[in-house]
Amino acid sequence: MGSLPTFITDLALILVLAGIVSLIFHRLRQPLVLGYIVAGFICGPQISFFPSVIDAANVSTWADIGVIFLMFTLGLEFSFKKIFKMGSAPFIAACTIIFCMIGLGSVAGHFFGWSRINSLFLGGMLAMSSTTVIYKALSDMGLRQQRFASSVMSVLVVEDILGILLMVILSTIAVSSSFQGMKLVGSLLQLALVLVVWFVVGVFVIPSFLRKARRWMSKETLLIVSLGLCFLMVVLAESMHYSSAFGAFMMGSILAETIEAEEINHLVEPVKDLFGAIFFVSVGMLVNPTVITSYWFPILVLIAVILFGQAVFGTVGYLLSGQSLKVAIQSGFCMAQIGEFAFIIASLGNSLNVTADFLYPVVVAVSVITTFLTPYMIRLAEPACHLVEKHMPSYFRSVLDDAGSLPSVSNETTWTRLLQSLFKQVAAYSFLSVAVITVSFNILLPFSRHAFTHWWGNAFCGIVTLLVISPFLRAIVMRKNHSDDFKKLWNERHFNRLPLVFTIVVRYVIASSFVFYIINFLSPFSSLLHWFVAFVLVLIFMSSRRIKERSIRLEHSFFRNLNSRETMAIEQGKANPKYAERLLSLDVHMAHVTLPMNTVFAGKSLKELDLARQVGVMVAAISRMGTSIHIPGPNELLFPGDVLQIIGDDAKLKAFAQRVEADIHEDSEPDEDKEMILRSLPVTDDSLFCNKLVSESGIREQYQCMLAGFQDKGAEYLTLPRASRIIRSGDILWIVGERAAINILWQDEFGT
Repeated sequence: MGSLPTFITDLALILVLAGIVSLIFHRLRQPLVLGYIVAGFICGPQISFFPSVIDAANVSTWADIGVIFLMFTLGLEFSFKKIFKMGSAPFIAACTIIFCMIGLGSVAGHFFGWSRINSLFLGGMLAMSSTTVIYKALSDMGLRQQRFASSVMSVLVVEDILGILLMVILSTIAVSSSFQGMKLVGSLLQLALVLVVWFVVGVFVIPSFLRKARRWMSKETLLIVSLGLCFLMVVLAESMHYSSAFGAFMMGSILAETIEAEEINHLVEPVKDLFGAIFFVSVGMLVNPTVITSYWFPILVLIAVILFGQAVFGTVGYLLSGQSLKVAIQSGFCMAQIGEFAFIIASLGNSLNVTADFLYPVVVAVSVITTFLTPYMIRLAEPACHLVEKHMPSYFRSVLDDAGSLPSVSNETTWTRLLQSLFKQVAAYSFLSVAVITVSFNILLPFSRHAFTHWWGNAFCGIVTLLVISPFLRAIVMRKNHSDDFKKLWNERHFNRLPLVFTIVVRYVIASSFVFYIINFLSPFSSLLHWFVAFVLVLIFMSSRRIKERSIRLEHSFFRNLNSRETMAIEQGKANPKYAERLLSLDVHMAHVTLPMNTVFAGKSLKELDLARQVGVMVAAISRMGTSIHIPGPNELLFPGDVLQIIGDDAKLKAFAQRVEADIHEDSEPDEDKEMILRSLPVTDDSLFCNKLVSESGIREQYQCMLAGFQDKGAEYLTLPRASRIIRSGDILWIVGERAAINILWQDEFGT
């Protein structure tokens, strides 16, 4: 037999060591990520007395796959719709934190005398807090039901998407080796176009494909299909000079809008855990004690920069987003660490060969220490809040508290709603039109010119392009012209009609501009003629019934796919109702609590538990097995796995969550008397069961046992019992029951 390939021995070493170290870290209630990093350090080249990984290149390849899976699952938990529904508050907080921390990190790098590109990448690494670490810390400390926790998680979601954009910007700067404003703007516009095209095409195609193939989709095929789509997008992203992580994230975010998203996430999670562990082990392998010893002063400074910067800028960001002083300080102190995104950005710098070798181990050391300090920073938030309130002028304190506690009153006018919807509509369909024109001119036009002559090829390409974008152009002009807001403004005042007509004219000109650009690019005639043809064609698109039907059909299909997961979540009671946002402004909020499988609440009614009086919370709804019970009655029973929608303030919700975790049935030691056994019982004339019907024997009712069957003399098989059969002398009964119950039956039957 040949020698074992080195990558198998390396994998064995990595997984065994990671498993042992992760068990230790789990016992110490520390994040497993840190355990993997320690395992990587142990099996890395720096520890000579311990077996080391033989082929680091193979481990690097697995680590790249780990990044792909990490970003793919991150995308599965992300939703563009949720981002837009969050409003501006999380964006304000996230942008404040990220921009300030990038600036602070870059200044720190320049202070150490590091190069401009190293300082810039350092700022990017310090800007992103760790979602994994914060989520685990809040869970371990029983704070996930607190009001500030939901605010923190919403900002972390925004930070994730901004982190993707930050990676693209850093890649662009690194490749061009200079900060060129216009080139960067062009790259961002190109990125925005790619995002819109990928997302829109993905929402059109992928949910429809999964819906039609659902009847043939087993768990195995769904896993293979989803991973195939993920790596297909990775290849497309690489071919367009974007990172593989970006492509994986985009496919995850597209699949996040499907009703299969949760199941895909559940299926992919073990694969992600495997390759994610290898990625973090590879991070630990790059830790160099010599570098850490040499750069101990920058490490300490960077730790202070993160702790101070995130606490201060995080608090300021949350204050600017409208949170109260207490919530802002609690949220800001939560953010004081760096994690997986710092490693991914560091890996990006290494892969592009633009960052120094010392930067990676320095950032890993900073991440490890700040992760350990996260629980202490969270605990420090409340004393810090009391200290600030004590020394802050009462006027400023009341202003900040009022800003975070007053309910938001919408002063949105009809004009505002209409103009906002028109802007979104024009922007969306314009992006789609630009995408179609770009693809057409770069792919279809060369092909058509090669297949036909130059001008006939131009004509063919132009006709196809116009036919494809015609529903989009019609929608730009005609959508919202019959909406309730438009009709209300039209009928409300005659003065409104002129500006309403003006909005139609502007949209008509925008739609005509796309047609003009296509014709002017492909036709040799004069521009004046091209404008005339453009205006006429748009009029034809507007009046065409077939184009109208196609436009409506495409729009309905898109929004059905886009809203499918949300619709299912509402039906199953997994989505927060709309009134939950208003509760937040009244110092009360809603939380979801899942009952454990061994909960003592199982089988008890809400009346028995009396949660309103004993804990001070109310159950608004119960989600169970894909159904939702709204406003459950007092006699409603609870079952393991139920998801309860609970309303209460921070203290009450925390108390209830702690009670749910504490009130569980402890695992008992195995009891031999509870073991189920099978025994034969020969019936004699003196037997308790002789000449009795099976239904009257009392085997089940009195002894809690079950008659499995009759065995005739000499027979090798059993006859199934019937309730009407009479038990006769000479029958052999085969009885199933717990050992203790069988013993009681035997004692009554035979007196022993």
